[in-house]
Amino acid sequence: METNLEMQQVNSMPRIGDTAPDFEAVTTKGKIKFSDFAKDKWIVMFSHPADFTPVCTTELSGFAKRKGEFDALNTQLLGLSIDSIHAHLGWVQNVRENTGVYFDFPIIADIDMKVAKLYGMLQPNESETAAVRAVFFIDPSKKIRLVMYYPLNVGRNMNEILRVLEALQISDEYQVAMPLDWKKGDKVIVGPPKTLDELNARLADDSLEKVDWYLAKKNI
Repeated sequence: METNLEMQQVNSMPRIGDTAPDFEAVTTKGKIKFSDFAKDKWIVMFSHPADFTPVCTTELSGFAKRKGEFDALNTQLLGLSIDSIHAHLGWVQNVRENTGVYFDFPIIADIDMKVAKLYGMLQPNESETAAVRAVFFIDPSKKIRLVMYYPLNVGRNMNEILRVLEALQISDEYQVAMPLDWKKGDKVIVGPPKTLDELNARLADDSLEKVDWYLAKKNI
């Protein structure tokens, strides 16, 4: 039986298709108002449990090392944890001194847990004081397009994060869908026909790889 707190937490989680909740916050790059942040860009917003922790250090280092790939996809990175701005700055500098990796993207200082609660990053059965490893993919219109949640003890997969970001962008551009294990360069799925005329045109189209009339793929 779910408690009232658990039900409220679930109900507060933004879902795919929702407008990303607005907020103001202090970050390592200065204050932001989310509705005005990264205009005309995609945003990958991700939370981590705590600064100065081993798994989180590997994850944010991964984002930092591959930031150029996100830049090339017109995407702004935005981190968050329930730590102070001073802890964030100290951690960024500590990692830079020890590894040479610089977290050159804003990290929200969410010491009051306001943003974590707003985005359902606090999940009581996992932890009430540390954000789970959430990833929100938000398009330039500030609509949430995909959400990932990981527990505290399992790091994310950077290849998968970049893969689904590319998939979302290509799907939007060409109005197609992606099959299992799709990666950039693979064939995409064309939407199924909705009329007999479209069905006949599909059957006559030799440019498509037709598994059957309802499942066809093409190169883009």
